[in-house]
Amino acid sequence: MRIPTSAALAALGGALVLGLTVAPAAQAAPASADCTTDAFGIAGRYGEFVLGDDVHSPDAEGAVAVGGNADFKGGFSVGNELTAAQVDALPGRASLVVRGDLLNGGSATVVMKGNAVVGGEVKDRAVELHNGTFAKKADLIDFDGEFAKLRSYSEALAEESATSGATASLDGNRLTLTGTDTGRNVFSVEASQLEKAKEVFVKVPAGATTIVNVTGQTYDMQTAGTTGFFLSGGQDFVLDDKTQSAEDGAVRAKLLWNFPNATKVVKNSQAAWPGSVLAPYAHLELGNAAPVNGSVWVASLHGSGGAETHHFPFTGCLPEVPGTPQPGTTPSGTPSTTPPATATPSPSATPSGTATPSATPSGTTTPGAAVPSPSPSQPEGDLATTGSGNMVPITVGGAVVVAAGAGLVVMARRRKRA
Repeated sequence: MRIPTSAALAALGGALVLGLTVAPAAQAAPASADCTTDAFGIAGRYGEFVLGDDVHSPDAEGAVAVGGNADFKGGFSVGNELTAAQVDALPGRASLVVRGDLLNGGSATVVMKGNAVVGGEVKDRAVELHNGTFAKKADLIDFDGEFAKLRSYSEALAEESATSGATASLDGNRLTLTGTDTGRNVFSVEASQLEKAKEVFVKVPAGATTIVNVTGQTYDMQTAGTTGFFLSGGQDFVLDDKTQSAEDGAVRAKLLWNFPNATKVVKNSQAAWPGSVLAPYAHLELGNAAPVNGSVWVASLHGSGGAETHHFPFTGCLPEVPGTPQPGTTPSGTPSTTPPATATPSPSATPSGTATPSATPSGTTTPGAAVPSPSPSQPEGDLATTGSGNMVPITVGGAVVVAAGAGLVVMARRRKRA
């Protein structure tokens, strides 16, 4: 059968068109490889995730995990705002985990939803559970391993460059952070600059993740007497509180304050603090009034009165950082860089009558007794990788199509001469 030259060229053209049509489909971009909504793994499921001692009252709306001793002698309730799905996602469905002793005094520690797991002694009064069970177990969570990952991740986040268009301006005692990126905005602010702000304004596109990297060894919100945080998702600024927030809470849900080097962070009792706080080397002093509207991941904690942690889990999309242990998995060995040990900062103001947590029970290691300083070596920041891997087979396939088409043309001409 003869194949006319015109038919061969038509076939070749059709094949090339097909090849060009397939190329975009083959390169259809998957979800960004440098973005995860589960950056904090197990720690991210807890509203308070503390390596050492947690001295707190009267309650935490989310789940609480304590790697040292828990001193709840002023009365404490846990987990009232958790959903059923959030309880199911917790290790052992435990909304209260204490690796050391649980000190109740004469007050009640009440677990509203989920189970309670304590490794040491429960002193003075048993835990009250509404719909869960109690177990004695010291190794439900590997606090040392989880904090090794948190510290590495915090240091890596600090290496992220400020986003293009992200500005931090201090006008008198008003600090304004403005970002324009619809995906992720990264700011770098010195603690000394943040301490000058009596009011803090954060304006980013609704739905964008916001990272505020705060440099410095200490941050004291009481220095300027900060009274409010105002958020905007593109519209008017809204003073953040439990019952009101910009974009119905969407801005604060994706707001992260990262303190990679701090050993002490103090919140002013007059200001509700929106967003989650990652300060894995620091003692967090919550004061005695006004909450954190988000999660806290810290080395130790003290708070009383209205200084609660409200259940507004972090939902931002954070970068996958090369060289950082992946959250949710335990490293196979000791981290390559072990930070030198320094003494745990003591609470700046312990209320009268509040006893210091007792010594760790025999056989239990309380990491809160020593808080290492940040490692001097910093992992490199993240970078989204865009490649052309799919173009290689497409290019080779195109060459094959061209060669085959040329062959058909030559054959057609030879047969025509014959």
